[in-house]
Amino acid sequence: MRDDFLDRYSRLDSPIHRMGAGVKLMAALALVVTIVLLPVSRPLFLAAVAVLLLGVAALSRVPWRFLVVRVLALEPFVLGVAILALFQPGGWRLFLILVAKSTLCLLVMVLLSNTTPFADLLRVLKAWRMPALLVTTLSLMYRYLFVLVDEAQRMKRARVSRTFVARRRWAWHTMASVVGQLFIRSSERAERIYSAMCARGWR
Repeated sequence: MRDDFLDRYSRLDSPIHRMGAGVKLMAALALVVTIVLLPVSRPLFLAAVAVLLLGVAALSRVPWRFLVVRVLALEPFVLGVAILALFQPGGWRLFLILVAKSTLCLLVMVLLSNTTPFADLLRVLKAWRMPALLVTTLSLMYRYLFVLVDEAQRMKRARVSRTFVARRRWAWHTMASVVGQLFIRSSERAERIYSAMCARGWR
């Protein structure tokens, strides 16, 4: 099972990793709010925040390539939202500002998730008296995300081992089939897990 694809570097030994999880979570939330509230007319403030984040990334010792790949993987969601700004007055400038802000917020979250184990974040949320249902849901989602990815990898390998046509069209067909079957299997597994939890007194 690929049990490190989400927070592969969350247990390194660096000054950022050694900070308390509560401090890092509070700082990350404050920084995201600050980025969102920064006036559009002051783009230099965004440059200052970017320099700060680059300094944190350097101190964390998380590989630069890993950070860049993670941010770029999430960038299509940013572009999908920011593209609406093109239809507003001052479209291109507003579009670039929104992309910059969203990218910095993504970098904050990527750094947080790769300098703090997820279990520590859950403990902080529990200590902050967040709703128990929310904490439990996040915990289960995190746990079973790895199970689903592992199941998808096994299904893909099984499908590829039975496929002898190296056409791109067939590859897309195979991927669509795997996704459909994975959805069905995940729904069935969720029902079984919920029944097992209820049988053990979970409410």
